[in-house]
Amino acid sequence: MKMTQETMKSSDGVELFYRAWLPPHPPARAILLFHRGHEHSGRWQETVESLGLDEFAIFAWDQRGHGRSPGDRGYAANLSVLTKDADCFCRHISEKYSVAVEDMAVIAHSIGAVIAAAWVHDFGPPIRAMVLAAPAFRVKLYVPLAIPALRLKQKLIWRSVVKSYVKAGLLTHDGQQAAAYRCDPLIFRQIPVNMLLDLHDAGGRLIADAGAITAPTLILSAGRDWVVRLEAQRQFFGRLGSPVKQMETYAGFYHDIFHEKGRRRVTDRIKTFLRESFAGPPQNGDLLSADKGGFSRTQYDLLRGPGAWYWSLARRGMAALGRLSRGINLGRRSGFDSGASLDYVYENQPRGVSPLGRCIDYFYLNSIGWRGIRVRRENLRRLLRHLIEQTHRQGRPVRLLDIASGPGRYILETLRALAEIPVTAVLRDSRQENLDAAAKLAEQWKLSNIRFVRGDAFDRASLAAIAPRPTIAVVSGLYELFPENAGVLQSLRGLADAMDGGSHLIYTCQPWHPQVEFIARWPGKVHVVRSVREAIEAVIGTATLS
Repeated sequence: MKMTQETMKSSDGVELFYRAWLPPHPPARAILLFHRGHEHSGRWQETVESLGLDEFAIFAWDQRGHGRSPGDRGYAANLSVLTKDADCFCRHISEKYSVAVEDMAVIAHSIGAVIAAAWVHDFGPPIRAMVLAAPAFRVKLYVPLAIPALRLKQKLIWRSVVKSYVKAGLLTHDGQQAAAYRCDPLIFRQIPVNMLLDLHDAGGRLIADAGAITAPTLILSAGRDWVVRLEAQRQFFGRLGSPVKQMETYAGFYHDIFHEKGRRRVTDRIKTFLRESFAGPPQNGDLLSADKGGFSRTQYDLLRGPGAWYWSLARRGMAALGRLSRGINLGRRSGFDSGASLDYVYENQPRGVSPLGRCIDYFYLNSIGWRGIRVRRENLRRLLRHLIEQTHRQGRPVRLLDIASGPGRYILETLRALAEIPVTAVLRDSRQENLDAAAKLAEQWKLSNIRFVRGDAFDRASLAAIAPRPTIAVVSGLYELFPENAGVLQSLRGLADAMDGGSHLIYTCQPWHPQVEFIARWPGKVHVVRSVREAIEAVIGTATLS
C-alpha cells in the first residue's frame, strides 16, 4: 500500500504528524497504530507490510513530543492530554477518510497500549477491537522506593527527566533491529518524571477498573520482558469486561515483540484476531443495559452495602469533626450534590469554627473530587464560550438551555463575559432555591433575556416543549447521580426532540472517580458511572444533534 505523510490538529491546536498506508480503493475499515514510548510512527513500516491487511487503511501517529510531532521529547502535561489526542486522532481519521469508528481497530504497544486502554476506558469509542502488545501497566523500575522518590523529585524540580536504562539489547534478540534502534535519530531515551508517574497511576486505575472496558481485546505479552511486569498484564486481563478477550505470551521474547526474532508469529496472530473481529457484528456488549447487570451493576450493588467496619467509624468521626467545617455542614444540610454546595466549592475559601474547623474545611475543599469539579467548571466555561462564539459567527441565534442548572453560576459568568453577543437562556432546575439563587445573581450582574423555570430534567414531554428551540444545551453533574439508564434516555430523547439540526449538546460524566467509595460510604449517596456516552449516541444517532 502507498504510504503518505499527513498532519492533524488536536483539541488544543497542536499539529500532530501521522503516516497513512492507503489501499487503492476508498477504505471501509481502518487500523490505528499507537507506538511505544521513545519511538515514532516510522517504526511500524515492517509491521504494516507483515500484516498484509490490504483491505484496511492503516494510520500511525507520532504522539506529541515524539517523532515528527512538536514538543519537548516525551513530554505532555499529563497522560490525559495524550488520551484526548488519541480521541482527536480517531475522529480526524473518521471524518477525513469516511470510516465509521465501529469499523476501526487499534494496535498499540507498551506505553501506547496504556494510552489506548485509557482512551477506550474514558471516552468509550465503539471500536471493533484492540490489540495491546506488552502494555506498560507496571514499569520495572528496579530501584527501591522509586515511585515515592520520583514524586518528591517532581515536587522539587519542575519538568524533571530521568534517562531510560533500557538499551536496544534488552528490547530484542535481533541484532539488525537493535542496531536500527540505536541509529534512529528520532528515538530518544529521556522520560519526563511527570509522565512516568502518570503512567504508573493510570496503569493502577486501568487494572482496578478493567471490568468497565468492553471492547474485544487481544493482549500479547513478552515472556522475558525487562521493561514491564507481566503479572500486571495478567491482572488486567483477568478483570477485563470484554465479551471477547484473548491473551498470548511469547516465551523468550523481549519487550519489543514487533521487532523480535520470530515476530511473524505476532503479526499472524493479530491478523487472525482482527479478521475474526470484523467477520461478524460488533461485540462490545449491551452497554445500554449496563444498569441491569454486569460490571457496573455489580459495583453499584457493592457500594449500596454497609461496607467494612471502619467506614462506620469514619462516618462518626466526620460527623463530629465535620460540624466545625462550613463546607461539610452545608453539604449535610443541603446535599453534597446541591447547587449551594457546588457554589461553595467553586468559591474555594476555607471557613469554619475555630482554626481547626478552617483546617478541616481546607482539606475538604481540596479533596481530589472537588478539585476535579473545579476543573470541570473551567472546561465547561471554555467549551460554552467556544460554542456561543461559533454559533454567533454562523449567523444562527444563540439560545441556551441548561436542564439542571443549579444556581447556574458558570452559565451566568459566561454570558457576562460575552455581553456583546445577543443570547437568550433558559435555566431549569428541580429546586426552587437554586433558581432563586441564579435569578439573584443575574440581577446583580444586570443580565437580561434569561428565564428561570422549575422543571424535571427527565420529563421528555416538558423538555420537547421548550420554546424557542435551543441551539446549545448543557447537562452537567446530573446523569452520573442516577443509577437507571431509562431516565437518562428519556432526558436525551427530550433534548433531541427540542433541538434542530446543527445544535450542540454539552454534557459531563465521570468515567472514573478516585473517591467513589468514600462518596458512597460516608455521605450516603451512591454515584453510579453508567455508559452515558453510549446512551447519547443511541439517541443522537437517530436525531439531528451534532
